[in-house]
Amino acid sequence: MKNIYSNIFKFNKNILSKTLKYLKKSNIVGLPTETVYGLAGSAYSKKAVKKIYSLKKRPKINPLIVHYYNLKNLSNDVEINKTFLKLYKKLCPGPITFVMKKKKSSKICSFATAKLNTVAVRFPSNRKIRTILSKLNFPLAIPSANKSTGISPVNALDVAEEFKNKIKIIIDDGNSKIGIESTVLDLTGKIKILRPGIISSKKIGKILGKKIQLAKKQNKIKSPGALKKHYSPNIPMKLNQIKASKNYAFIIFGKKYKKTKNTFNLSKKSNLDEAAKNLYRMFRKIKKLNYKKIYVVKIPNKGAGVAINDRLRHAAN
Repeated sequence: MKNIYSNIFKFNKNILSKTLKYLKKSNIVGLPTETVYGLAGSAYSKKAVKKIYSLKKRPKINPLIVHYYNLKNLSNDVEINKTFLKLYKKLCPGPITFVMKKKKSSKICSFATAKLNTVAVRFPSNRKIRTILSKLNFPLAIPSANKSTGISPVNALDVAEEFKNKIKIIIDDGNSKIGIESTVLDLTGKIKILRPGIISSKKIGKILGKKIQLAKKQNKIKSPGALKKHYSPNIPMKLNQIKASKNYAFIIFGKKYKKTKNTFNLSKKSNLDEAAKNLYRMFRKIKKLNYKKIYVVKIPNKGAGVAINDRLRHAAN
């Protein structure tokens, strides 16, 4: 699709300078990460955090993920433990978020943590956002750049279509490398996954030498992704289907399904990482084509498939 938006910019020294000035004045910008595109604002600024919630129409009980450049910055805000350091060494920067205890001396705005004594933190690997974080003296609160419960954006155009000129700077870095949100790991009690992502429980368990379970339910919402409805194209959706009427969009996976006008293949190669990358792009495409119902085939519940199935269940609510 052609870029018709004047607020989408390629990354260069001039745009970097403008972005830094904008963020320092508690304004919000659209930034790429390796997972999905996000709405970024200073996590230390009440004004910036309130703007994020307002733009997204996000419930105040749903905390934001705070993004850091490195450990030195993080140590000002959270209590660091050995388990975290072990995981950080192997998995960061990358698509994993840690829920940790917030220091009383932390400057993180209480609205960003939904007034909890915990904070969700991440170290993104995307080079452009790392350049920005390295030049700031505060971390960035960055939820996905979409209205609450809607489809997460995987490119700059998605962000512009969602917010039009309400965001003055959106940095374009092509399509997101991963295409679904980070794995969220709770380190504040018994270690458990609050939201599955591309980094699996198996991989985390291997590093820690123990089995890591997926949390069944969050009594207190400690991280994004816990609301019943999420990632949704707002179209009725049926999961684990074997066929669909030609009037409905049919999301398929692998070679065994016949290609027709209404089929949308997440991965012809049956590659779950590729399927994760294509999921939200397919949702947006289907929505633009005005389908009234979506049928989805059964997706293998292993590797990235665990995260895909999590997103599909939320989207179908």
